[in-house]
Amino acid sequence: MNKICLVIGGSHAAAQFVVSLRQGGWEGDIVLIGDELDLPYHRPPLSKDFMSGDKTIEDILIRPGSVYKTANIELHLGVHATHIDRTAKTVLTDKAGTFAYDKLVLATGARVRRLNIPGADRDNIFYLRSTKDVVPIKAAIAPDKKAVIIGGGYIGLETAASMRKQGMSVTVLEAMERILQRVTAPVMSDFYRRVHTEEGVVIAESQVASAIETHEQGMTVHTTSGDKFDADMVVIGIGVIPNMELADDAGLKTGDGIFVNEFCQTNDPDIYAIGDVTWHYNPIYDTHIRLESVPNATEQGKTAALHINGNEKPYNSLPWFWSDQFDLKLQIAGLFGGYDEIIVRGDPDNSRNVATFYFKGDRLLAVDAVNSPREFMMSKMALSKDKMLDKSILIDPNGDLKSAIID
Repeated sequence: MNKICLVIGGSHAAAQFVVSLRQGGWEGDIVLIGDELDLPYHRPPLSKDFMSGDKTIEDILIRPGSVYKTANIELHLGVHATHIDRTAKTVLTDKAGTFAYDKLVLATGARVRRLNIPGADRDNIFYLRSTKDVVPIKAAIAPDKKAVIIGGGYIGLETAASMRKQGMSVTVLEAMERILQRVTAPVMSDFYRRVHTEEGVVIAESQVASAIETHEQGMTVHTTSGDKFDADMVVIGIGVIPNMELADDAGLKTGDGIFVNEFCQTNDPDIYAIGDVTWHYNPIYDTHIRLESVPNATEQGKTAALHINGNEKPYNSLPWFWSDQFDLKLQIAGLFGGYDEIIVRGDPDNSRNVATFYFKGDRLLAVDAVNSPREFMMSKMALSKDKMLDKSILIDPNGDLKSAIID
């Protein structure tokens, strides 16, 4: 009998895994169960090109449907897995019965964190995670309307940029002292605050939303400081929660995600986990992390497929990310936590080209590069190969970046 590899989840990690598994020589059945009705699609465009209407769902598909058909991958979309029986090696679903497996891959991703304040369940209050979320947001956008975005992280700022470009009045409320406080240094928060303000976005920091009032004129967001912000619509972007309930229920080891080894294998050797839901060890930073990152999802999909096909190639990829806002292309390589020195290349107070290098002692930890592809690529290579950088060259705006890497 053919062996069965069952995949739960339908986004970046799953889409990469099923193709890599088949290309790697798996001759058995490959079955994918996904909550959403759409084929796996790219999520980053949701807050940008898809929201603006510049791209359709077909434009953002990771792969066309023909690829799954050619690879003989059985798809069950709009189906939710509800229980894993590790002894019987079966998965129960809400709409499609029970599926057997020899190998099981959890690519369950994450869901939005809900805001628990009075009025947060009213109409015209939106979250942004899927195409289903974005469709009503697109319908509510109009040049003469006002939007309040709760959350000044990357999703909130990307959404603000997209709405502002469509002519809306936009206010971003950030509960912490500065936007992007959890993910970058003050100099970059200041940079993004300046650019958004120049583009007409109102940035209001240290503003904790306490209630959302609905009235005949629209809506009002109240904050704990006593301020009020009027809106026609509210978008909430305050982070995500990993979908690990299936794993918990099945007795798999979890923390801030599903624990996996260097091959994306859980404590059950026949069950793997990949993508946003995993809590995994990163040898470059000698720590366990959970990454909400397309590159991470893609690489873990490849790693798990290789291991199931009998090829042991440990996952050891450098974390990297990106964000597009207005005319800003931010590329991030590495993890900035624990830095004790920052070197800024460019003019963050006046230009829109800047790179911030994070160091701990002489060791480069990460770079935030805005419209600075050379700085990003050089830093990404140095971090991947554990190379030192000459700080004096980075500081010098005319320094030759090619010579900054110390062999």
